[in-house]
Amino acid sequence: MPEPALKTTDLTKEYRGRPAVRDLSFQVLPGEVYALVGPNGAGKTTVIRLVSGLAFPSSGEVRLLGGNPHTDPRVRARLGAMVEAPAAFYPYLSGRANLELQARLAGGVSADRITEVLNLMELSQAAERKVGVYSLGMRQRLGVAAAIMTRPHMLILDEPASGMDPLSLHLVHRVLRDAAREGAAVLISTHHLEEVVSYCNRVGIMEAGALIDEVDLARRGRRYRARVSDVHGAVVALQVQPFVAEAFARGDEVVFTVTDQERLGRVSVVLGAADIELLELTPDVFNLRAYYYERMAGSRRAPVEGGEPVSL
Repeated sequence: MPEPALKTTDLTKEYRGRPAVRDLSFQVLPGEVYALVGPNGAGKTTVIRLVSGLAFPSSGEVRLLGGNPHTDPRVRARLGAMVEAPAAFYPYLSGRANLELQARLAGGVSADRITEVLNLMELSQAAERKVGVYSLGMRQRLGVAAAIMTRPHMLILDEPASGMDPLSLHLVHRVLRDAAREGAAVLISTHHLEEVVSYCNRVGIMEAGALIDEVDLARRGRRYRARVSDVHGAVVALQVQPFVAEAFARGDEVVFTVTDQERLGRVSVVLGAADIELLELTPDVFNLRAYYYERMAGSRRAPVEGGEPVSL
């Protein structure tokens, strides 16, 4: 496993003696998109501010790209961030002029790269218009363009989808996936639970400043369910396969997770060799929204001590 691009240990932030974030420990790896979700007031934006170096923790530690974002400017130079929606720009300057100003501050950003990110976020036709006339969604897209402009190693976005229409959401999802595919670590906070499932690797669920659960969506995306002629026999046959991470019975079906999608075709071969008929095979779709509300309800019935997450 690669070294984490971001790692927090027992991160705590208090305001006037009241904890906004408490004992929060999690990590984000290069090449993955990690989403923090939770209700308003859960502490998501505070976490974003802490890990990006905009706020100092009361206790605990943040390691970002091998350094401390609060004291090491070299770390900040490799970070792209958009904190607190809507993204802030000079309203009397054009979209392009705002990016040019940020490019001069960052150094090493060419005019061609500015044009490229404007095109990526489909803002080229509005590039010369003053940001003051931009819609909320357009300002958010410009914020994403500014964040990715330097090709950062770590990308941190607070509610990047706020105020966006479906087209804008699609653009942001694509940009985040592409950034992760190129090796960047991506951390976002969001309320868009349905969309998260389609492009995030892991989700951290926050409540009252604590991380109460962590869901591995990449692993769940490799989970399938099958109707077979012999459920118990299928479980036994699949559990011993090196390309199957888990297999268990659920009612009259067998549910299993493959380590490699390309090996999925081997399932029918394995079952056939055990004289088990495969009747139906479908993805075991994970309902993050239902799971989220279930965890929220459980957390409010029994508050989490210490904020220790349960990995799924």
